[in-house]
Amino acid sequence: MQITMIVTQAVPEVLWNSFRLANMMLEGMDDVSIFLNGPSVAYESFDSSQFPLKELARVFTLSEGQLYA
Repeated sequence: MQITMIVTQAVPEVLWNSFRLANMMLEGMDDVSIFLNGPSVAYESFDSSQFPLKELARVFTLSEGQLYA
């Protein structure tokens, strides 16, 4: 199945959950794309020990997920 997620929030928890869900779908062999729009494009600036966004994004792209901004 092909899935596209559109994320427009700059809330770290929303971004974290979006990447987590996308990574889980990739494990299930789905084709997943994430489109970051508006303030969510700066997701790297919200990276913290509580919400490791850079690591989740790295796993997502290495797992052949497509990230668009």
